[in-house]
Amino acid sequence: MAKIMGGHLVAAMLAREGISTIFTLCGGHIAPIYDGCLEHQVDIVDTRHEQAAAHAADAWARLTRGVGVAVVTAGPGVTGTVTAVANAYQAGSPLLVIGGAAPRPFQGKGALQEMEQVDLFKPITKWSAAVPDATRIPEFMARAFRVALDGRPGPVFLEMAFDILGDFVNADDAPLPARYRSTARRYPDPKAVRQAAEVLRRARRPVLIAGSGAYWDGASEALGRLAERTALPVYLNGMARGLLPPDHPSLFALSRGKALKQADAVIVAGTPLDFRLRYGQFGEEARLVQIEPDGTTLGHNRDVDVGIIGDVAATLAALDLALEEMGGVTFAGWRDDVAAVERAMAEAQAEYERLDTSPVNHFRLAREIEAWADETTTIIGDGGDVVAMAAKVIRPRGPGLWLDPGPLGCLGVGQPFALAAKKLRPDHKVLVISGDGSFGFNGFELDTALRHGLPFVTVVGNDAQWGQIRNPQVLFFGEARAVATQLAPTRYDLVAEALGGHGELVESPAEIQPALERAFASGKPAVVNVSLDPKGLAHLAGRAYVL
Repeated sequence: MAKIMGGHLVAAMLAREGISTIFTLCGGHIAPIYDGCLEHQVDIVDTRHEQAAAHAADAWARLTRGVGVAVVTAGPGVTGTVTAVANAYQAGSPLLVIGGAAPRPFQGKGALQEMEQVDLFKPITKWSAAVPDATRIPEFMARAFRVALDGRPGPVFLEMAFDILGDFVNADDAPLPARYRSTARRYPDPKAVRQAAEVLRRARRPVLIAGSGAYWDGASEALGRLAERTALPVYLNGMARGLLPPDHPSLFALSRGKALKQADAVIVAGTPLDFRLRYGQFGEEARLVQIEPDGTTLGHNRDVDVGIIGDVAATLAALDLALEEMGGVTFAGWRDDVAAVERAMAEAQAEYERLDTSPVNHFRLAREIEAWADETTTIIGDGGDVVAMAAKVIRPRGPGLWLDPGPLGCLGVGQPFALAAKKLRPDHKVLVISGDGSFGFNGFELDTALRHGLPFVTVVGNDAQWGQIRNPQVLFFGEARAVATQLAPTRYDLVAEALGGHGELVESPAEIQPALERAFASGKPAVVNVSLDPKGLAHLAGRAYVL
């Protein structure tokens, strides 16, 4: 009877799920998985920190709309992923972390890197468990994939002891499941859809906000068709950025706060009513239609007038059909009003985008990147002020072309996300917009990019401070009491050169685009270090920046 090693069962399940790459940092506890990956043609990208491995796997999940996998060793290897797992949990990203563990015969005796790992992840995952036996690896991994992808996606953690991964078991005792989850869409209740259509037909000033759930459900076509037929103003956040083309007449960005204050109906599709949406506190007259794949999120933070559980794309398509059957509806006049507000806010912002000062203003940096980007540019935001401003200026040309951490506000995702993006999209220009503070978290992953031939460009907005914190700090407490928020004007471009990459220092707006061209032409991981005006956003101090 054929025998198979536990680590090879892991790799076989990865291959069966269509996962072609794992992200990892080596450790003895997980070596059998590596051997299995070689056997099953699963690529291995080894990073310089476990946090980076898990962040990269998170980005892989987002860009493939599947599961991303990080494999880490026991103890500190596992704990190194915690921040990234928490970030994936808040962002609704289906990340699988496989953590090694001490051999079962030595557990409880003080084995090397032994600690409680399963309970550590329970508050920040959809499921956390230890595989009890090598024969059950396929079963546990199948469940992990189901749980990670079902409803609102999210991370899972599986602990696998070294002896389980190294065990040889009878292949017949550990069969690989072939049909272990459904990919069918979850269609909404027609009655609820009709109720939502009635809300829209009675509305005069409706607004639709689509979030990451709309991206995961591939709602671009359905959203565009609904917006075109109704002239409904649309705002996008999270992974939904790019679901509508930047020149779509119904797509708005800057006017969201003012539009929501006037709205008498709000459709929230695939995004939580969290701080980004002011916890659902819209205008007093606004009726709420909420579309979610997970019913437990309906009505969170405020009452919902119509709650719909279902696939976002299928629900928007059904809503469009219901409106058509009822005779149709248009909000062209209201959309014109919103467009006028949008233009006024864009004109006011453009004053900063045109500033020709040195050091460079944050808005001007974002404008130069926006002018340079195209439909084959994947942009990753990793920082505070510099990313908040970039999000106000840059319009992604398509779905999955903008990545940011999500609602946890986690710094350090830039270089790990870029590793995954470049691995998946070798023909794309992958650009990270990074604060100088956030670059310090995982900037050494440039080494990983060099070793694996994954060239991307990081633009470091360098104002030598934690600007999003320091500017309000100075306003509230005064310059003399503004502590723990200053950084050095470090030459991050020279850091890239020291690692074998390409680096440039930019000190004026006119130098930005030529520097980007040279950085990408170098064919190396690169850093364009842009000197930013530390007081360039002082006028915004004390405000909340919403991505």
